[in-house]
Amino acid sequence: MSNQRIAELLNERRPGYSLPRDFYVSDDIFEADMKAIFETEWLFACSVAEIPKPGDYTTLQVGTNPIVVLRNRDGEIVAFHNTCRHRGSKICLHETGHANRLVCPYHQWVYELDGRLINARQMPADFDRAPFTLAPVPVEVNCGMVYICLADEPPSLDRFKAGVAPYIAPHMPDRTKVAFSSTIIEEANWKLVIENNRECYHCAGNHPELLVTLVEFALPDDPLAKRQFQGLMDRSVTRWEALNLPHRPADGGTEFRCIRLPFNDGCLSFTMDGELACRKLLADFTEPDLGSVRMFRVPGNWNHFLSDHIIHFRVLPLSAGRTAVKTTWLVHEDAVEGVDYDVQRLTEVWTATNDEDRILAENNHRGILSRAYRPGPYAPSEFMLNNFSDWYAGKMEDYIGGPRTRLAAE
Repeated sequence: MSNQRIAELLNERRPGYSLPRDFYVSDDIFEADMKAIFETEWLFACSVAEIPKPGDYTTLQVGTNPIVVLRNRDGEIVAFHNTCRHRGSKICLHETGHANRLVCPYHQWVYELDGRLINARQMPADFDRAPFTLAPVPVEVNCGMVYICLADEPPSLDRFKAGVAPYIAPHMPDRTKVAFSSTIIEEANWKLVIENNRECYHCAGNHPELLVTLVEFALPDDPLAKRQFQGLMDRSVTRWEALNLPHRPADGGTEFRCIRLPFNDGCLSFTMDGELACRKLLADFTEPDLGSVRMFRVPGNWNHFLSDHIIHFRVLPLSAGRTAVKTTWLVHEDAVEGVDYDVQRLTEVWTATNDEDRILAENNHRGILSRAYRPGPYAPSEFMLNNFSDWYAGKMEDYIGGPRTRLAAE
């Protein structure tokens, strides 16, 4: 798709409305999204808990780019393009694994965990291996969360790291382990998956399991909130401030959001009865009623940090109409399955919610394919969709080389 056509679509966009049809369904826009966003932005890759030992690795696919993230012999988290420097074959073929060295399955070129080529079978005696290291991918680790960036010159992540660390660090994510992980494929555009996550306007009609515990309101002073919510918020704030736990919304602009909000009165965790999902609390917590730190960062990651467990969600586009959503549940590193937690109980709320969201996103995508689709207005409670839409439009403007010349609303 030409830059001119993207500019025309941006001109059609009305602030406060959903996007024009092609932004959700066009294969050409999908290709532009991958180049403009997923090859330039910092992307959540995994938790450090997923690769706890030297040689542990996890892989992900960012558009046409296979990536491997691993812990090297010094215990550092590093990442490489998962493609052999011989003839380009993928090296690590599994989603997760452990390797003493990385060996290409095609012709058995062997790489050290720092990316150096250390053996190239049958190459001439004078073959210089030094220029053929694996191509590195920049990595940043923030409070146990691993981010990668495919850009040649990655943007600064400092503002985000400084903004969310005070909320997340008390939960000590680096002292956790993986209790369970799942990946589902949604037959919907990645932006619809994100938009669905960014509002709870749909929750009352679709998420009975989640609303056992989740407070629908996204702001502590939401004018739509019922009176009892303000009382719950006031009581929670008193408790959190006594524990020196930040709770007010972080100043993340359209890049990120971080806030601590309570669960429904009498609830402690994401379970069907509101009780703890893991008896062994995170960090050194003794107070179980800490609500949930809700953290989101563009383009495709949201998280919940509770007193007893952590949940990471990662969105990766597969095509204009397919999206992979990975969910990972973390518990205290010393928690014992069957004693401190039960996996089914730990995961059942969000397993059900993820499937309900999948159905919603897929139906949304099918409806947008209709010739009758026209962008519709956001409700006041969908203010985070405004933020996401504005951020997305800004990224596409940057991609085509400058701001659009006008807005359809003008």
